[in-house]
Amino acid sequence: MYGIAAYVMWGLFPLYWPLLKPSGAVEILAHRMVWSLVAVVAVLAVRRHWSWFRTLTRRQFVLLTVAAVTISINWGTYIYAVNSGHVVEGALGYFINPLVSVLFGVVIFRERLRPWQWVAVGLGAASVLILAFDYGRLPWIAVILAMSFGTYGMVKKSAQVGSAESLTVETLVLLVPALVYLTVLEVNGTATFGHHGLGHSALLVGAGIVTAVPLLAFTASAIRVPLTVIGVLQYIAPVLQFLCGVLIVHETMPASRWIGFAVVWLALAVFTWDGFRSARATRRQARTAPALEAV
Repeated sequence: MYGIAAYVMWGLFPLYWPLLKPSGAVEILAHRMVWSLVAVVAVLAVRRHWSWFRTLTRRQFVLLTVAAVTISINWGTYIYAVNSGHVVEGALGYFINPLVSVLFGVVIFRERLRPWQWVAVGLGAASVLILAFDYGRLPWIAVILAMSFGTYGMVKKSAQVGSAESLTVETLVLLVPALVYLTVLEVNGTATFGHHGLGHSALLVGAGIVTAVPLLAFTASAIRVPLTVIGVLQYIAPVLQFLCGVLIVHETMPASRWIGFAVVWLALAVFTWDGFRSARATRRQARTAPALEAV
């Protein structure tokens, strides 16, 4: 239930960011950084969990700084995508993200892929080419989202710091540039916070809450259920984002675009099936190993 709640909230993000207009994407991003820090610090204060800060190593801090940069690129790009009418292309980025993560494993960590994983990656690449032909350009929003989030996950895995703790460091790193940007907007007279009613200001503050809550729910899920279950649940968010784009925003979906997405979904079906097949084989080997040792 924690996992489903997290991915449903992420999937409904396309309904939230348009509420923040007339704020621009960068201003929304800056407020998201500031109020996310306030939200996670509040959570840590309730838990009275501060001792982790003393154990943070220099390597972890550097990795989390890199993570902060990559997640800010991801957040900013997605907010721009939603508020500029590219919700479906944003959903594509999160559909292909698992395949990008697998590809990172091969290129950076020298992991070896199973044959069906290569098929899934190949289908994912083919879908990007089909959609590039459909859009008349590279679907750069989807590519940036997938690459930035894949990089973020890879760096966070290397840092080995809890979600609330790591988000605290990441937003703390981003706090100064965010405040500088918001101050410049205020001085220039182009800031929207406090100038478009209390409701608008409350929604900007709420950007921090809607960032922190699903992340904490995801963490609660990740420590309780197998990764294979998390792997299936992760498709809830882009499915909901895609449905928001098609059914609510009414984005155009020509036949060629449907074909491109069909190839993406086929790639993810192959990828998920192979993951379950490999997990079953691993469990069988684990059950038979004690019997063989006894013999």
